[in-house]
Amino acid sequence: MGAIEDKLKKMGITLPKTPSPVANYVPFVKTGNLVYLSGVGPAADAKGVIPKGKLGKDLTVEQGYEAARLVGLNVISRMKDAVGDLDKVKRVVKLLSMVNSAPDFLDHPKVANGCSDLLVEVFGDKGRHARSAVGMGALPNNIPVEIEVILEVEN
Repeated sequence: MGAIEDKLKKMGITLPKTPSPVANYVPFVKTGNLVYLSGVGPAADAKGVIPKGKLGKDLTVEQGYEAARLVGLNVISRMKDAVGDLDKVKRVVKLLSMVNSAPDFLDHPKVANGCSDLLVEVFGDKGRHARSAVGMGALPNNIPVEIEVILEVEN
């Protein structure tokens, strides 16, 4: 077990099974030292429920933050599928956080912090990244957050 997986275990985190693509795309593409992860939604919470709904209408900022943290679990799981050993992640380069939100919702960055904070907790400075957090009128299956990631990895 590598250092990152050991850290996850100490944090009490068990990675979920990576979700399969729901359309005609691949889960990730590696080119050179970069890995592009396709967007994922939230993993199920401790009760086995996948959060649904629109921020600013159905969900609070705090619920959105938790949903984005659950997305982070799927992101890390997909990273593991892409690179095999999470210790090979040199840097989380960029996140695009898409928030399913009401037209007057303005706290997209606070929601995206759920995933960003988790990545920094797990990867330390390697988890610090550039980021965009944007609002969407709708997301597949009414999920509250979808996030895609770009990684730099060791050869």
